[in-house]
Amino acid sequence: MYYFKYDSPLGEMVGTSDGKSLCGLYFVDQKFFSMDIIKDHIEKNDLSVFLKTKEFLDQYFGGKIVENISIPISISGTEFQKRVWKIIYNIPYGDTISYSDISDKIYNLTQKKTSPRAVGGAVGHNPISIIIPCHRVMGKSGELTGYAGGIDRKKCLLDIESKHSTRG
Repeated sequence: MYYFKYDSPLGEMVGTSDGKSLCGLYFVDQKFFSMDIIKDHIEKNDLSVFLKTKEFLDQYFGGKIVENISIPISISGTEFQKRVWKIIYNIPYGDTISYSDISDKIYNLTQKKTSPRAVGGAVGHNPISIIIPCHRVMGKSGELTGYAGGIDRKKCLLDIESKHSTRG
């Protein structure tokens, strides 16, 4: 397993990989992340997946709309978490969705009721910040709620996107 560090305008980030795919991308001070994750990892900044991830982040923080990413991703989680993360991954740049909307989408897919609170738990444990854009998930009335990286950072990420979005 490998890792790299990235100095973003919103704080230091760490990415992890199995050598082929991106397995994690975290702000170092976010909830549910510990630098212990990389204890047994080797720092390898020139790994192909890390170069693609850095390019994505440079473009994203530079205000470029980055969609249709070609970064291979491999994440561990429950089937429920993976279903939530897939929905989040598909939220278009500049758009938002509520926890309730995600639970409705899951119901439509599985015919199983899911609470917005359960969705929130999965969203909070998203292992790949920004690329799986959990910052685009809002409260039912559009309020900024729960972000493992902090509400101020969530607001900054949404501001970056609103300034450069082509959506009306």
